[in-house]
Amino acid sequence: MEGALPTGITNKTIASPTTTGTAVAVPTPPGAVGEPNSFNVDELIQYVLQGKPLSEPQVAKLCQKGKEVLEKEGNVHTVRAPVTVCGDIHGQFHDLLELLKIGGLPPDTNYLFMGDYVDRGYYSVETVTLLLLFKIRYPERVQILRGNHESRQITQVYGFYDECVRKYGSANVWKLLTDLFDYLPLAAVVENEIFCLHGGLSPTLDSLAHIRSLERVQEVPHEGPMCDLLWSDPEDRDGWGISPRGAGFTFGADISEQFCHNNGLKMIARAHQLVTDGYSWAHNDRLVTIFSAPNYCYRCGNLAGLLELDEHMNKCFFQFDPAPRRGEAQVSKKTPDYFL
Repeated sequence: MEGALPTGITNKTIASPTTTGTAVAVPTPPGAVGEPNSFNVDELIQYVLQGKPLSEPQVAKLCQKGKEVLEKEGNVHTVRAPVTVCGDIHGQFHDLLELLKIGGLPPDTNYLFMGDYVDRGYYSVETVTLLLLFKIRYPERVQILRGNHESRQITQVYGFYDECVRKYGSANVWKLLTDLFDYLPLAAVVENEIFCLHGGLSPTLDSLAHIRSLERVQEVPHEGPMCDLLWSDPEDRDGWGISPRGAGFTFGADISEQFCHNNGLKMIARAHQLVTDGYSWAHNDRLVTIFSAPNYCYRCGNLAGLLELDEHMNKCFFQFDPAPRRGEAQVSKKTPDYFL
């Protein structure tokens, strides 16, 4: 982590319980003993909180309603404080429940998630459907941005496609959800002060107005401004550099400073990179990386981080360990009707 904690900022480390148990206390609603039949959002939230995936028809309805909500939002979403800002989740559903236990459930807590809900972890379906249900139920209190893994091509390589085929017997659910990903906003601004996005800046984008003008409803391109927003990383060296990821760019403190100055912003918050302590300052405290998947890929040993902004924009970082995993999720593993 770069330097000491900036003035006026606190952090809290929260140890996960050592005994197994449900991370979020979930009452059993009427009809949730078995699979809910109708699309009652409150009931479905409780159902998925129990670690149960929705049926394919329910996912189809979820995506239809999600599209109706997301297509009304611009590329750069305006967010009011208080809000809790979260980084990558990557299908670590039990850790998402731990995050919600620490931060509080919507609508009591407002959330801004900065992308990468799927791939790598074992429970991407449960993770992304829960967040979408929260978004539909509380559209002004839960904001979900697009990450580089909310992509058809990436999810075919890093696990989400395979998980959908394993759990549903076909790629239909994968297609429904990846089609919906095209509608996710690219960035957010909290109280005209903090620019939030998944990856980083682009040499072809110097203003929020330019980002607002992009055509976002498409698969993530291999290059160009939309790609850069989801793939770029901060670097210690000034200026622009070639990204070792093969997409996006690296950018220095001078770039962050200029972008903030041009747009009347105080700082940048982003995700996209594993950081050992769950969050890490860079660029003379103009930029913070937040990563919310503890023990990433179930082996990296890192803490997870959250940034809580109160109504006065005071910052408090929370760090937490992985939640106990409670065996395999209660899912049916159907035989695929075809192989790709």
